Amino acid sequence: MRGSFFTLAALLSTGFALPVRRAIPTPVSGATARTYLSQLTVAVDSNSPAYSRDLFKTWDTISGKCDTRETVLMRDGTNVVTDSACASTSGNWVSPYDNVATTLSSDLDIDHMVPLKEAWVSGARDWTPAQREAFANDLTRPQLVAVTDNLNESKGDRDPAHWVPPLSSYLCTYAQAWVTVKHFYSLTIDTAEKTALTQLLSDC
Repeated sequence: MRGSFFTLAALLSTGFALPVRRAIPTPVSGATARTYLSQLTVAVDSNSPAYSRDLFKTWDTISGKCDTRETVLMRDGTNVVTDSACASTSGNWVSPYDNVATTLSSDLDIDHMVPLKEAWVSGARDWTPAQREAFANDLTRPQLVAVTDNLNESKGDRDPAHWVPPLSSYLCTYAQAWVTVKHFYSLTIDTAEKTALTQLLSDC
């Protein structure tokens, strides 16, 4: 896979007095996303062979004792304090999907922008285990984001034809990030997914 993981030093937060919603790695612009969308192959999703979560290894160790989850929590939060095992013990986070603030890392899941099963049925079933691991731990593309846990559960493995964040001001970022990831990894899209993304990106 192209790209490299951010170093931990580049991800450490600087302090802010109030909760601040931090940015994920910048997705392509609306115009570029529309171009990328037109380049994606439209195909029927295939779950043969059947998806298994175990086929995507998470979380990788990024630096020292800090794994992918803790690295994203540090990137997406402010005033983040970690213990000797790099677990976040305190901090301030604002979930970009619903603009809900929290000081508890346990309130947050690390969402895969393009869910692992969605990746599987749109092409990752043909990847090597190393490629799937790189996808599942990708800190370079806008693929991982700390969000309110119940929203992540609500999203599940659904694509934008069936689920989008409730915060309307984030819809462009969400659609642009989705297309950025799918295009980079040469994943396919189904017809309903393309229709939904076309509508979302028309306003971006």
